[in-house]
Amino acid sequence: MSDTYLGYLLASGALLLFTASILITKAASSRLDLGLGFLVATSTNVVFSALALLVQSQLRSDSLQWNLPAFCMFAAAGGFSTYLGRWFFYESVVRFGPAKASIFQISSPLFTAMMAWLLLGERLTLHVALGMVMAIAGLILVSCKPDAFSRRSSAAAVAADGEPAPAAVKLENSRAMQRLMQSVLILGMGSSLAYAIGNVLRGSAVRSWNEPVLGALIGATCGLVLQLAFSADKSGIASRLRAASRSGLALFSTIGVTTIAAQMCAIGAMRYIPLSVATLVTLCTPILVFPLSHLLFKNQDRITAITLAGSGLTLLGIAIIVMR
Repeated sequence: MSDTYLGYLLASGALLLFTASILITKAASSRLDLGLGFLVATSTNVVFSALALLVQSQLRSDSLQWNLPAFCMFAAAGGFSTYLGRWFFYESVVRFGPAKASIFQISSPLFTAMMAWLLLGERLTLHVALGMVMAIAGLILVSCKPDAFSRRSSAAAVAADGEPAPAAVKLENSRAMQRLMQSVLILGMGSSLAYAIGNVLRGSAVRSWNEPVLGALIGATCGLVLQLAFSADKSGIASRLRAASRSGLALFSTIGVTTIAAQMCAIGAMRYIPLSVATLVTLCTPILVFPLSHLLFKNQDRITAITLAGSGLTLLGIAIIVMR
């Protein structure tokens, strides 16, 4: 198998694992507080990647070579992706559902491609660029709904979250800021940008230091440290864990396993194929999340002819990239 097809295989594995984590997040959020669940998932990231590194160390024939610049990039990537990106994304999944939360992940390959071009000098061929445009256009058709960003939708999201209506004495700009910060636009774009920055850092690091498992562990550890550092209730974490739903803890632990395994696959893919292409493949979650969420969560949007056309266009774009 060539290195290029190995990269596509790893990216496809990451896609499946990320899809599973999105769907599990929706189910888990009703059983456990999101903040506590995020902490459980991140802790599981560290434990699982440490175990994976231990197994790898027993199987590898060469010794580990230290690379400080790559270590720092993996750590920074953990801050952007494991902490900021995932926090934004989990919030959007809970507030707006897995299908709508996947919409803004579509823009991450574009941000990644732009950053990789500016910072790493990575260029795409015409066929790959065409395939990316087709795939992203298809994902927009799959995910985007006409009323996704309407004032009514934003208000409904706030009401569904249980927030009280602003007092009449509050300034209008305060109410507008509150709506903005709770909107799918801010949460989705924040997640997309954070993941794009993390992807560029990881891609640069793995190309100079081929240690995807260790890189995932470094990033997860950095994300956990940040989560604990900015947690508002550090002293009450132990008591909350004891009182938490066992099934909720199990689900968020499963999310931790799937997300860190997906990161390992994605980091490995970035060594063999362009960063933007690896990101595009791993984030084609809407074509899987949308039909699966429709089957699993009956209140999701219907699968229409536009959805099917978008899925076909996305798959065609991916085929053009892979068969170039």
